[in-house]
Amino acid sequence: DRGNNTVCFPEMRRGNIGLCVATQIGRHSPYFHKLPGWASPEQAWAQTQGQLAWYRIMTEQREMTPIRNVAELDAHLDLWLNAPPCDDGTPYVVESRTQPAKLPIGFVLSLEGADSIVNLDYLERSYEDGLRALGPAHYGPGRYADGTDSVGPLHPAGKDLLKEMDRLGIILDVTHLCDETFWDALDIYEGPLWASHQNCRTLAPWNRQFADDQVRAVVERGGLLGMAFDAIMMVPGWTHLKSQPEDFQLKLQRICDHVDHICQLAGSAAHVCVGTDLDGGYGTEQTPMDLTSIADLQSLPDLFRARGYTDSDIEGFMYRNVVDFLRRAWK
Repeated sequence: DRGNNTVCFPEMRRGNIGLCVATQIGRHSPYFHKLPGWASPEQAWAQTQGQLAWYRIMTEQREMTPIRNVAELDAHLDLWLNAPPCDDGTPYVVESRTQPAKLPIGFVLSLEGADSIVNLDYLERSYEDGLRALGPAHYGPGRYADGTDSVGPLHPAGKDLLKEMDRLGIILDVTHLCDETFWDALDIYEGPLWASHQNCRTLAPWNRQFADDQVRAVVERGGLLGMAFDAIMMVPGWTHLKSQPEDFQLKLQRICDHVDHICQLAGSAAHVCVGTDLDGGYGTEQTPMDLTSIADLQSLPDLFRARGYTDSDIEGFMYRNVVDFLRRAWK
């Protein structure tokens, strides 16, 4: 409504973005917190089911398509990589000689915060409905784990949750986990993990970010870190609702610093990818000055090339690292 958003289907297609992580979220917050939540897990579940219904409608309308296994991933990649471009540069599928159709955007369904999982039976139901990644916590204390701006160990229910995720093959998203819970989770969960939208605490201090030892731990587990383009995660000293991108002369190239830092810790460029978080409840008031649309991410290859990254490194960052990760996770 404010006209500051950066993400929509046409702009994703204009930016040649054919694969994303699509989020469900339903918070249970019976206590005061800066982010609202429902009074019961059942209400939170109902919210996530409304979101799932929307994704299904978008699938019926061929705006999106779920990616749940390697076969669907490979078929979707083949579709996008071999589709001819329209006059506006966006890829399309030829339905007939006179009526080209837009390509559906593939999505891996993820749950941000597990408050809505009423009990573990609901986790299996979610998997059957297409859920393939889950972050146990969001902001503050949660039912299963404690998240950003909170402290504490992984809850007993969280341990059971992780074991069931492991059994089902659901990817663990360690983004938003508080530090103690992060380490507990890595001790218990043995499956594939990523940090879907996460930058470096060394460069932008805040508990929401990862310290160097956490970055190394994700790398050692063969995981990925998806770079976030929220200004508060890109630069030090940002004040929420007060700072402006112009105050820091914040531009897209700043994300290269975070990528550089992770690559130095990892010893390669194989563990970074595009995370964005551009659907995270903010708009251009909190993004780099040269990012007014998600399509502007196509500026990144030239920025990385100027820093000496190879074409293979850049291809990995833009999509190949994610594809390779999913193939390993779903083998």
